[in-house]
Amino acid sequence: MLSLQHVTKLYGSVIGVNDVSAEFGQGAHGLLGPNGAGKTTLLGLITGQLRPTIGTVRVFGERPFGNPAILARIGYCPAGDLTERHATPQEWVTYLMRLSGFDPAAAARRARMALDEVGLGEASQRPLSTLSKGMRQRAKLAGAFAHEPDLLVLDEPFDGLDPVARHDLVGLVRSWARTRSLLVASHLLHEVETLQADLAVILGGRLVASGTAEEIRGLIDALPSEVRLKTEAPARLAERICAAGIIEHLQIVDADTLVVGTRQAEQLATVVAAAVADGILVREVIAADRTLEGIFGRLVQLHRGVER
Repeated sequence: MLSLQHVTKLYGSVIGVNDVSAEFGQGAHGLLGPNGAGKTTLLGLITGQLRPTIGTVRVFGERPFGNPAILARIGYCPAGDLTERHATPQEWVTYLMRLSGFDPAAAARRARMALDEVGLGEASQRPLSTLSKGMRQRAKLAGAFAHEPDLLVLDEPFDGLDPVARHDLVGLVRSWARTRSLLVASHLLHEVETLQADLAVILGGRLVASGTAEEIRGLIDALPSEVRLKTEAPARLAERICAAGIIEHLQIVDADTLVVGTRQAEQLATVVAAAVADGILVREVIAADRTLEGIFGRLVQLHRGVER
């Protein structure tokens, strides 16, 4: 569905994305990264708004930039809020459908159907300036999919929403993922995790990991796992652990805290249990976060050179 080969986008001397190569098949995909990581630039390349400085971008086998046939198959929901506030959602989405080539009657009909699907109801007839951000976000989503695209690209679709609106729209996007391909960019991993999507992580303009959640977990499992221990005798416990020969790194943080990096967490647990049996008090053992949120944070650390 989507192929990126050594794609770099420069803004003068500033690098937006840097030598990104990846392939995405049909289905749901999450693009994860903190603000400023390069997600919006990458989406601009995929949706034909930007031309790569170096490399090639192909969507459904063709370059999207300046290609109306491919652009017609893509629906895009940008991160920015709607600036046209005097129009109603019905008028605004109808206008988008006219730009997509539908006649006035078909454009109005598609707009009504899409706005009903996102749950705007009577609010679709009120000026956008009178609607909450959650309602305007629903209108943006309606405008992205009303022409029934094959690929739906959503840039931070849940940003700034209240919990109720966020829950409703996550459910809606999940339902879309069953019938069309989806690419959702977010800096909040739990939003993408609820979509049960494959993951790609972008940091500093570079793609640092991609695959299923299980594959990314496997990537992290091959790295040392950090365990934090609270003990009354960190030096004595450190001696025990070092003697076992199972650590990658070890640090006594303060008078009662020890941080251990190891690829052999089970053996570490055995050593700690033996130390406790010999009278060394261990009050707390905190293993590394193995949730996707923890894995995401770990990748950020690795990218920034924190890993020893």
